[in-house]
Amino acid sequence: MADTTVKVDTETRDRFAAVAASRGQSVRAYLAELAIEEENQIKLGRATAAFREVTGQPGVAEAFDREFGGLPSVVSANRAA
Repeated sequence: MADTTVKVDTETRDRFAAVAASRGQSVRAYLAELAIEEENQIKLGRATAAFREVTGQPGVAEAFDREFGGLPSVVSANRAA
């Protein structure tokens, strides 16, 4: 893949460099990972909106409960080991 230049102010450049260094990455690798993470967040937001729309329709939750027996019980995080 060909290289390109992105112009940012020096403060932003330094912040990216500091975060990348703290993660043991180059700025290039950090920005590539950040772009993937942001794309995934956008996809998750779309999926969440679609899920809310579908589950908000009358009868959907009841149909789920009939088909799958409802949601599992919540296990307390304070159980003794």
